Amino acid sequence: MSLITLLAEAGMEIGKMGAGIGAGIAAIGAGLGIGNIGKGAVESIARQPEAGGDIRTNMILTAAFIEGVALFAIVVCLLIAVA
Repeated sequence: MSLITLLAEAGMEIGKMGAGIGAGIAAIGAGLGIGNIGKGAVESIARQPEAGGDIRTNMILTAAFIEGVALFAIVVCLLIAVA
C-alpha cells in the first residue's frame, strides 16, 4: 500500500469518529435543551398557575422542535459515518 492510500483510509476513519462524536453532542444538546424547557415551564406554572395550560402547550411544542433538530443532526452524522 502506498502512503497516500494509508492516509486516505486514516482520514475516513477519523471522519467516522467525528460523525459519532457529533451525533453524541447533538443528543446531549437536545437533552439539555429539553431539560431547560421543563425547568422554565415548571417555574412559570408555579408563579402563574392559571396560565398552566398555555405554558404546557408551548413547552411541548418547543420540545418537539428541539427533538426535530436533534434528530436531523443525528441522521446527518450517521449518513456521514456510512459514506
